[in-house]
Amino acid sequence: MPQDRVVPVVLSGGVGTRLWPLSREGFPKQFWPLTSEQSMLQETVGRATGPGFTPPMVICAEAHRFLVAEQLRESGVTGGRIVLEPAARNSAPAIAAAALLASEEDPHALLWVMAADAAIQDIPALHAALARAAEAARAGHIVTFGMKPTHAETGFGYIEAGTAIPEAPGVSAIASFIEKPDLARAQALLEGGQHLWNAGMFVARAASLLAELERLQPELVASVRAAVDEASRDLDFVRLGPSFAGAPSISIDYAVMERTAHAAVVPADLGWSDVGSWDALWQVSPKDGRGNATHGPVELLDADDCYVRSEGILTTVVGLKDVVVVATEDAVLALHRDRAQDVKKLVDQLKARKRPEAGAHRRMYRPWGHYEGLIQGDRFQVKKILVRPGEKLSLQKHYHRAEHWVVVNGTAVVERDAERILLRENESVYLPLGCVHRLENPGMIPLTLIEVQSGAYLGEDDIVRFEDTYGRA
Repeated sequence: MPQDRVVPVVLSGGVGTRLWPLSREGFPKQFWPLTSEQSMLQETVGRATGPGFTPPMVICAEAHRFLVAEQLRESGVTGGRIVLEPAARNSAPAIAAAALLASEEDPHALLWVMAADAAIQDIPALHAALARAAEAARAGHIVTFGMKPTHAETGFGYIEAGTAIPEAPGVSAIASFIEKPDLARAQALLEGGQHLWNAGMFVARAASLLAELERLQPELVASVRAAVDEASRDLDFVRLGPSFAGAPSISIDYAVMERTAHAAVVPADLGWSDVGSWDALWQVSPKDGRGNATHGPVELLDADDCYVRSEGILTTVVGLKDVVVVATEDAVLALHRDRAQDVKKLVDQLKARKRPEAGAHRRMYRPWGHYEGLIQGDRFQVKKILVRPGEKLSLQKHYHRAEHWVVVNGTAVVERDAERILLRENESVYLPLGCVHRLENPGMIPLTLIEVQSGAYLGEDDIVRFEDTYGRA
């Protein structure tokens, strides 16, 4: 990148409802490896590393902070900031917070705002488009990326490019924005060749963004500025203050781009997809000779143009065409590919019926590792717990349950009141109701144990924490 370094701002607040049952509120799609061996978040951050970029700023929900931190660590990313939103408020408040935080170091910082969950195939073309957008941004424009349409898509907004910007070759002013069209209009826009998909990716000076936000959304900026002033900093985390919840929930398109005279677009052909549905994921996935995309233990017989994914159990499909079948540990989804946008309606239905599978996986991720429910009965339940090397749980006690831990892989150090106990494979320990205890993995390999809980109440809120490495006490 020429001149000043670009500040990558990654928006990681979405929940990807249309990719249920894989993507759920507790573990959304940006944390899953959907198009490669890396997660969507890791791919996004990887596109913005190197000498032309500062360490990234990732904006996410408080509940996802350790998922983000761990995935950045796995990618070898250091020096980044993880900005925690106390409430979801759409893209405009998140981008305002990023601009204010970046301005603390450099009011003219050049921001590259990206969603954490998009797929891009042509990275050299992406960086070439970024260079063009950066030139326009240095001249005071707020630049969005317009993707060349490949089909008539009703799930995206469209941009009509206007007159060229002389000081930034390859960048144009925006003539108009078009809301998500119906199929007939989407087909007409595709055939006309003058319109681009709105990809929700932006480049601008922090000062330019803040100036337009101040002019167009002064109440939003006031709330976000107060939240930044109230922010607390803990390790790599920046916790925005409670005033953030007072900002209106509005997208940057509605708040600024559709109202400012400084909006510009850089056309790009990147092999881009928002991976916003199972059909979209099928489109960008490698396929066999019959058009089928598969992941996990899957067997097909006389199937065509299907997407079949399993996260564990053998999943088989016979004689079907244009279907999606997804099997997770606790749910199975089957649908025709042309109904992919209706998965959100299904999730809303599940929520209305208070099905826990609507938002939570059986496997629950924690900063130290994860646990997974295996069996639940009357006054007892069984879980599998994995603790990463060098990590430890909080020092805690329970009022309503006792626990029995059996180590099946690795080594554990257990604190039980005044005792300190070393456990190896096939060894166990009993934790009576009310004892103060802690679990630690001192080894070099993951620690796996089976936990049997028994008692009158087994909810996760029956935890009293006394000490915690991760600031949860």
